[in-house]
Amino acid sequence: MRPLHRLLSIASLATLSLGSAFAQVTVHLDPHAPGKPIPQNFLGLSFETSATLPDAKGHHPYFDPANQPLIQLFNTIGVKSLRIGGNTSDRPSVPIPATVDIDQVFAFAQSANVHVIYTLRLRDSTPPQVQLAASHIMEHYPDLVDCLVVGNEPNVYEHTYPKYAEDLKAFYPAVLAVAPKTKFCGPSTTPGSGTWVNSYIKDFHQMSQLYQVVQHSYPGGNSRKVTDPAAARANMLSASFEHDYQHLYDTFVPTALSSGVQYRIEETNSYYNGGAKNVSNTFASSLWALSYMYWWLAHDAQGINFHTGDQVAAGETQTPCWYAIFWNAPQGLEIHPIAYALAAFHIAGHGKLIPIDLSSKSDSLETYATASGDGSIYLTAINKSFGSTAKPESLKIPLPQGYADVETMALTAPNADIAATTGIQLGGASIQSDGRWSGRWTKVRHNSSAHLTVAPASALIVRITPSATK
Repeated sequence: MRPLHRLLSIASLATLSLGSAFAQVTVHLDPHAPGKPIPQNFLGLSFETSATLPDAKGHHPYFDPANQPLIQLFNTIGVKSLRIGGNTSDRPSVPIPATVDIDQVFAFAQSANVHVIYTLRLRDSTPPQVQLAASHIMEHYPDLVDCLVVGNEPNVYEHTYPKYAEDLKAFYPAVLAVAPKTKFCGPSTTPGSGTWVNSYIKDFHQMSQLYQVVQHSYPGGNSRKVTDPAAARANMLSASFEHDYQHLYDTFVPTALSSGVQYRIEETNSYYNGGAKNVSNTFASSLWALSYMYWWLAHDAQGINFHTGDQVAAGETQTPCWYAIFWNAPQGLEIHPIAYALAAFHIAGHGKLIPIDLSSKSDSLETYATASGDGSIYLTAINKSFGSTAKPESLKIPLPQGYADVETMALTAPNADIAATTGIQLGGASIQSDGRWSGRWTKVRHNSSAHLTVAPASALIVRITPSATK
């Protein structure tokens, strides 16, 4: 399936350029064209269930309604979906969250204005055990719950789909008996388990309580197999990653859509087992994640939840989380490069995704366009070229009739270095340790068309507003 808005186009350091030495690409935009609606809760984060538990001092380091830096960060980067799950939701050695822990999660969710996808334990569990959590959640927080999931990556420990389906046919009725308004998501399996997803859709798609099909995705594979960080960073920005998205899509999405079932990428990031150091925590992850979100949006996904935390589960062990959106630190939040991708998407990802008409294409550049409810058009461009193959592009944007103002906001790293782990800026500003951000738009002079020269290894947001909007 070809995205309507995938193309080529711009990138960072946008400046007015009336005469460019580079081949110019003309971009035609039509804000009135039919497009794909953008779900309001598209942007999400995913945390281990162990992150809901108190620390050694009895504090909840994440989900506390008094955690203002984290609430502010959620607002800054546009997070509207909070998924609780991961391997620790099904690890027998990890305590099942008590009602007080669940209350903390939902108090935080209410303060941060997010909805929750909550995972109930399946492994070594029984229906009466999940009834306790489900009944408490649905009795006290029905308006904050998108769905409950029974089991995380059950294909790892259930081994066969029939065994899993048999368990669900006991667990689902047990939950509905005590919480009849529950909506379910599933099967929450690993990326290579498309047959499980299709079987799940076949068995449960007619169930009125099915909210969405949810699936996991780590296009880079196992981080423990990464031996060359430079090659792994390049891989994140290569066509091979997109081939992985397409393969995952082909395994289950056509079945879901033909059955009238929506889907969400419920747990995802670059490389599993916590990501790879000097790869998943670099600026390459910013450019990758921004492209990744738009790819799945263009392919009918209802949202994406990036897995994060200070540590995450890797099988039966815990490992440092190199793909984290942030780490907790004594001075506040330590913001990682991938957070800027979410912030950039949040700026432009509203309204509807609209097609783009390009005069030519480039393998290293992608652009996506959205039309917001106030009439503004946003063009997001990602230039994935870097190093010896880096090249800037010249962009010409004829303004649609009735549009008057053009502004830009660039996503950049120091020296256009995709290996950078600090110094990332969006709109000329970094996200601070308290979650705040003060980036600004830069106004572009133009006649009837805006001419922009954009640099490699960066991304650019262009905002075009109608005359009556200002």
